[in-house]
Amino acid sequence: MRMSYQHILLTTDGAITTVTLNRPEKRNALALPVMLELTEAFKSIANSDARGVILAANGPVFSAGHNFSDMAGASLQAARELFEVCTVMMNTLQAMPQPVIAKVHALATAAGCQLVASCDLAVAADSASFAIPGGKAGLFCHTPLVAVARSIGRKRALELAMTGDAIDAATAADWGLINRAVPADQLDAAVLDLITRATRGSALAKAAGKRGFYQQIDQSQAQAYSYAIEHMATGALTADGQEGIAAFLQKRQAVYTQKATFPTTK
Repeated sequence: MRMSYQHILLTTDGAITTVTLNRPEKRNALALPVMLELTEAFKSIANSDARGVILAANGPVFSAGHNFSDMAGASLQAARELFEVCTVMMNTLQAMPQPVIAKVHALATAAGCQLVASCDLAVAADSASFAIPGGKAGLFCHTPLVAVARSIGRKRALELAMTGDAIDAATAADWGLINRAVPADQLDAAVLDLITRATRGSALAKAAGKRGFYQQIDQSQAQAYSYAIEHMATGALTADGQEGIAAFLQKRQAVYTQKATFPTTK
């Protein structure tokens, strides 16, 4: 795994790898080079032995979203490519077999808010806030709204997008954008606790569960059950599935051996 990047930091502690946005002087804006590094890092971690991933940031802002310098005077093709790179990054994050948790210590706005919404889990300091502010400016937050709406529903997403106003961490937790808000001095411990609990069990089963969730969540109920039945049945026949069943019946600790695989992201 490549460990040295220009705009992000990668650290590993046991089974958990932390990816840290590290451009505090730029408010951790998601400039094109930053998004390319994040995508490369996500792919590298996805193929590693890491069991879980923490996405964090240094400085006074978690992420201010897209870098407007990338868009100033850009051609239509260049603007398209910028948002396509962003979409690939978000999709790669969700395609990773490992659970990914956002550790949000401060403001996450526009594509920064989209990044939080795209993570599987999120915990924020009670001093953090969230916004998709294009609605009160000249560029509506179309792409951030895709991820945010899938986390909090239509009315609340449109309130955020149309007013552009920020919400505090307690509101974000109530709306479902994050799992919980905690005192700032408890953020590290709360994130570690949740990602530790979220990475228990079979890595293969966890990866299949994550992939299956994102596949079925926007399907009709009938389609979702059809999809889930097939994956539940095939999951029961895997070596780890049978080991979990046997361990339960024999009242012993399970030993899981199968490794998850990383699917190709389009």
